[in-house]
Amino acid sequence: MPDQFPWSLTTAAQRLSDTEQRLKAEQPALQSVFTQTFFEQGRAQVRTFDGRPTTQLSGAIVSVKDLFDVEGFVTKAGTRFMANDAPAIADAVPVKNLRQAGAIFIGHTNMTELAYSGLGLNPHYGTPENAIVAGAIPGGSTAGGAVSVAQGIADIALGTDTGGSLRIPAAFNGIVGFKPSQNSVSRVGCKALSRSLDSVGPMARSVAACALAYDILSGGAQGADPEVEADFIIPTNFGMDDLDPEVDAGFHRAVAIIKNLGFSVEEKPLAVLEELKTLPIWHFSAIESRGEYDAAYQTQRDLMDPRVAGPDRMGRADDVDAVSYRKTLNQRQGLIEKYKLEMGQKILLMPTIPIMPPSLESMADDEEYGRVNLQVLRNPSVGNVMDCCSISLPFRHDGATIGVMLTVVSGHDRSLLRLAEKVEAVLA
Repeated sequence: MPDQFPWSLTTAAQRLSDTEQRLKAEQPALQSVFTQTFFEQGRAQVRTFDGRPTTQLSGAIVSVKDLFDVEGFVTKAGTRFMANDAPAIADAVPVKNLRQAGAIFIGHTNMTELAYSGLGLNPHYGTPENAIVAGAIPGGSTAGGAVSVAQGIADIALGTDTGGSLRIPAAFNGIVGFKPSQNSVSRVGCKALSRSLDSVGPMARSVAACALAYDILSGGAQGADPEVEADFIIPTNFGMDDLDPEVDAGFHRAVAIIKNLGFSVEEKPLAVLEELKTLPIWHFSAIESRGEYDAAYQTQRDLMDPRVAGPDRMGRADDVDAVSYRKTLNQRQGLIEKYKLEMGQKILLMPTIPIMPPSLESMADDEEYGRVNLQVLRNPSVGNVMDCCSISLPFRHDGATIGVMLTVVSGHDRSLLRLAEKVEAVLA
């Protein structure tokens, strides 16, 4: 990990001021990135640095997904129905850990309402534009977080990942997104979408910055992770069809580079991924989101995003009985064990997303919205369902930027990050 990151205590005050001025200038590229900002609090943080112990994170500017409690501010989760809730009385644990390490928070970032899609659209607070493809969606649900990093507003974005919500927007915006093992980062003070699948993690411009953030988020007390096997498997029966030509060309070029680095890359079908196709993954978000927000669903649905509260998402929970859901939970647990047996400590290698970012205009059609949402969630959701840690690395080829995703079973976070740094170096 490099000794020097692009932030420091000595430059913190000026960088914070520059960031605030950029947002006040209302640049089109920064529209709808934040639902609220914390600049006054950020300046107060900078004033308290004198004489305090420092860490490698001290002075870093961090954006916070609007799911995390930040003391003194309302956590809206991208909704209208929570907009008038009482301000948080304490930081969420991940926010607290970052604050104690010297991070400067600049605002709550925009997101899909309740984190319920991989596209990043929000009808209440607007939708930030993709940072590298004009007129395109940002990806979600951590949409504003990815754009804040890609546009140079934040050094690190704190977000969540239920089916790819860190890795999808990272891939679409040309940055790094890391989904840690679920149990390695506390979710206390973070509003849930699916308690079964939600993970908390960072996005940044480099693997090293994500690794630094992860060390702090996880409390630095995980001990020595077991090493991953530097053998890659590309599944021929999952996630490799319907690739856009740019994704197909870019991914195969990335694979060639990884092979040239001396790593083994094997293409073969995986039985566990064939069985995954029979799992009704939609049960988790539909049913568990209702468990969190059913009161609002029953009494304030008129304030909710129709695409979130509609019959294809939260409404589908009414179609599932308790026995069926218990069977889904049982099947998932069985898949986790089968995945560990079949993959061991080898790396699953896939494109993060099979497509390039679609236009904002194309998302006006509900049917197209639903189709694309399922398409972008398919590959990254493997890491959530199978209880893995997973990272998306940007790769630019022939003018197009794609995401290259590395996934390994849970508990290998630091060793995955070390391997990802090696791959990042050659892909760059």
